[in-house]
Amino acid sequence: MKHFLAMYLGVPNSMKGWEDLSEDQRQQRIQEGMAAWGGWMTKHSDILVAEGGPLGKTKRIDASGVSDTSNEMTGYVIVKADSHEAAAKLFENHPHFSIFPGDCVEVMECMPIPTS
Repeated sequence: MKHFLAMYLGVPNSMKGWEDLSEDQRQQRIQEGMAAWGGWMTKHSDILVAEGGPLGKTKRIDASGVSDTSNEMTGYVIVKADSHEAAAKLFENHPHFSIFPGDCVEVMECMPIPTS
């Protein structure tokens, strides 16, 4: 089986609908979402390579040095699957965007490091 990195993405505008919810609605959605996410993790525990987690603030490092930056990445997980398509299908209707205000999940294969 191949390994695949799944990146949970969200843009600032996706939070607008979330912020419009009442505190009670938001708390209910959080409880529902965490239960669904936990269920997803349990259902797929046999194919989890790294459980991943949420991502914090971002630093950019380049030839000019270190600076603060931002991107759309909000979390990650690494799974194993027989194909890219099979890995992608694992995330259909994922709680990241079906319950929480995330935008999408992007899945990419973790390629082997070339050897000489």
